Amino acid sequence: MGSVVFRYFFQGVKALFLPLSFVLLLIVSWRTPAAFAEELLCGIDQLDASECQELSGLRVGLITNAKSLSKTGESSYALLLRHGVKLKFLMAPEHGFLADIEAGKKVGGTVVSDTIPVFSLYGASKKPDIRQLRQVDLLLFDLQDIGTRCYTYISTMKNAMEACELAGIAFMVLDRPNPIAPLSQSGFMVTPGYESFVGAVNIPFVHSMTVGEIALLLQKQCYKKLDLKVIQMNGYRHKRFADEYQGFTFKNPSPNISNVETAIIYPATVFLEATNVSEGRGTDAPFLQFGAPFIKSDKLLDSLRKYNLPGVSFDPVSFTPCSSKFSGEYCYGLKITLTNRRAFDPLRVATALLLELQHLYPEKTGLNKRGDFFDKLAGTPFFRQMITQQSPIDVIMEEGHRQVDLFNGTASANYFIYP
Repeated sequence: MGSVVFRYFFQGVKALFLPLSFVLLLIVSWRTPAAFAEELLCGIDQLDASECQELSGLRVGLITNAKSLSKTGESSYALLLRHGVKLKFLMAPEHGFLADIEAGKKVGGTVVSDTIPVFSLYGASKKPDIRQLRQVDLLLFDLQDIGTRCYTYISTMKNAMEACELAGIAFMVLDRPNPIAPLSQSGFMVTPGYESFVGAVNIPFVHSMTVGEIALLLQKQCYKKLDLKVIQMNGYRHKRFADEYQGFTFKNPSPNISNVETAIIYPATVFLEATNVSEGRGTDAPFLQFGAPFIKSDKLLDSLRKYNLPGVSFDPVSFTPCSSKFSGEYCYGLKITLTNRRAFDPLRVATALLLELQHLYPEKTGLNKRGDFFDKLAGTPFFRQMITQQSPIDVIMEEGHRQVDLFNGTASANYFIYP
């Protein structure tokens, strides 16, 4: 009898405990960081939420491309039109409005929605026409940057800010995530006299800033009379990569940057554009692999082991580009795989690759043959000079860190607008 009573007592306690445990589980789940995470709303989404009240009654121009979408997948210009904004024209950067034209190729104009002209900012001129700007009250900027200084969308923004100041009209940035923001700032600053369209803004090569933050920096440094407004994001954090936001989709802003992983590796391999080594354009893995007919994959792989590069692995690869360098030729090289994106240092990887390519193939790598272009990408001649002199990697990295620290001590700390 006693055992029966005990069994029923135990079952009653168990029945009471199960709902309590479920409640406790809900409480614990509710208190997890994921539950506190805010929804990511880009600048264009913030305008959508306000029904574009900030643009009411204004004549508007828009710098954008077809990959600048709202969270619902609607193009920026279509969203503005839906809210009745007086949209007079669009302007498109490098790669064109459809973001499908190869790097460096001039782009012509087009028309969208049958009547809205799209003027090219990568054709006869890279600057907005002052006469066109005076037809509007405000120029909007909505483009997805990738977090590396030589990517030209921030150069287009700088030119537009300058033109708007001259035209006496306002400029508004619809902010978007820096897809590689968690990577530490690194690389050389722009040496006076080495400014170019691939190095127009004097920020670190890997800069960790959003376009909105860069615009605020530029206004303070260069365009003090410009009427600037940044429509900030909601839920954005510098510690997150773009593909870590629930519901946010990174759309390729140019033909060869197809995902966040490519954007992360891009600053490690983009310098190869200024050498006789293919950076993988014309293959199915641009910037994720590199090679040339003269490279011995195993030898190069072996020479890189001494650097113990964190967060990355290399594998021998062969490929035949269908365009760009060595089109139709068999190339040998290495493919890069991220093993820990938060430990990955793209500038250290870039430096190691360049040091070893120059050491193994000094007459074929072509570092000095295209030195002018390399220096524009790097923003300085010092990086190339240290590579050709075979300076120790830690010496090269330390100089870059010194310049970044100087920048952070004098400029950028005042312009980070997100935690």
